[in-house]
Amino acid sequence: MLEAELRRLEAEYQMFFAGRLPRPPWETRNRVGALMKQMDRQHLTNYADRFRFNTLQTRFSKFLDLWDRGLRAREEGRRGPFVQPKSAPAPATTRSADERVVYSATIADPLRDMEKVQEMYEQLAQARRESEHDAPPVPFHKFVAMVRKQHGELKAQGSDEVAFRVAMKDGKVVRTAKGARGDVSSGD
Repeated sequence: MLEAELRRLEAEYQMFFAGRLPRPPWETRNRVGALMKQMDRQHLTNYADRFRFNTLQTRFSKFLDLWDRGLRAREEGRRGPFVQPKSAPAPATTRSADERVVYSATIADPLRDMEKVQEMYEQLAQARRESEHDAPPVPFHKFVAMVRKQHGELKAQGSDEVAFRVAMKDGKVVRTAKGARGDVSSGD
């Protein structure tokens, strides 16, 4: 019976701190406290019952401490232990102050604009050297294949031209490709 009353008290306090009850459940708290005192005065000869009661008594005292801290924080206008954490703000779509654009170009066809692809490859390699990136450099022919693949994916989505950009963000080199619709990104 004591265990069921403790669970009920816990549920009522959760409802109070969630805003579903207008005031704390003082009556239930006093009733559970009286049951605890009554059981504490009794002599329990069975070790299993005594252990179970001690566990419930410890749980009740810890809950009392937690609930009192929550009430005190609420009265003082502070965030208490029951306040839900605020959701993380949505990431900003604008560039942050620690992002530095190294290269940007719009390519209609990677095979026709090979000088732009070559320049982007050189700028990417330079940015990787500046960031002291330990990964081995990507061979030029594989880089061209990646650019063609991204260009093909974005063209299939309805983009005639694709804007490629190489940037340094948080010490890492980031290469992005954007079309008229959609966005394909890869961190190199």
